[in-house]
Amino acid sequence: MNEDRPRKSLFTWLTSLRLFSGAPKSHNEMKHILREAEERQLVDSDALSIMEGAIQVADMQVREIMIPRSQMAFVKSDQKPKEFLPLIIESAHSRFPVLGENDDEVLGILLAKDLLNLVLEQNTDHFRVKEILRPVTFVPESKRLNVLLKEFRATRNHMAIVIDEYGGIAGLVTIEDVLEQIVGDIEDEHDFDEEDSFIKQVGEDTFMVKALTSIQDFNESFHTHHEDFEFDTIGGIVMGKFGRLPECDESIVIGQHEFKVVNGNNRQIHLLQVTKIKQEE
Repeated sequence: MNEDRPRKSLFTWLTSLRLFSGAPKSHNEMKHILREAEERQLVDSDALSIMEGAIQVADMQVREIMIPRSQMAFVKSDQKPKEFLPLIIESAHSRFPVLGENDDEVLGILLAKDLLNLVLEQNTDHFRVKEILRPVTFVPESKRLNVLLKEFRATRNHMAIVIDEYGGIAGLVTIEDVLEQIVGDIEDEHDFDEEDSFIKQVGEDTFMVKALTSIQDFNESFHTHHEDFEFDTIGGIVMGKFGRLPECDESIVIGQHEFKVVNGNNRQIHLLQVTKIKQEE
């Protein structure tokens, strides 16, 4: 008899839920409500994943997703085109920090497209990279991703240099890095699945590790001996130790490392923060 009744919209359902249950008091409560909405088929799984990602960025800091200094591709201000163009071509990035005499001195950002005029020039010896630099933005490691995204949108910047507590360069972060926390990996024609891209060092003993990293690759990188009889990925081992799908920010110690869930949804873990536990002497 009720088959022809129109399905309640997400907005209507959330409004009625708030009237009877009150507003959610935490991000976790909001996630549970959204997952219930998916079970009621008010939203599909892709929409749920994006909404959970949007909530998650409010709890994440720049240090969790930044490209560490050791992996930055940069140009020195005193380099000639023939010295830095191979790097530009090989990396296929669109933006590059330009460093001054001091390695902690970032003079500006070089856009690859601003180098197109070099093709028309017969003599590049008089080219000075300082003359075409764009302004650089600096952000602390502790900045929240939702705040950074607002700043990116307001200033129309796509890259920021991350500084540590001493004012030195800790790494860099792009608007794409932030958006990937919401919508998932954004791949382009220059992306490829290198093993190194699954593991990034962000501190002395801290690493960001994709949950899909194979157990063999993890063992080789961290000199561990996790078995791969039951699971194929490190994310599978973490879920197995929890005995359930863990929530974001939950941590567990496995062997000599602490594993913290940094990003995931109601179906799987996406990103782990792995920290080596220091042994007491």
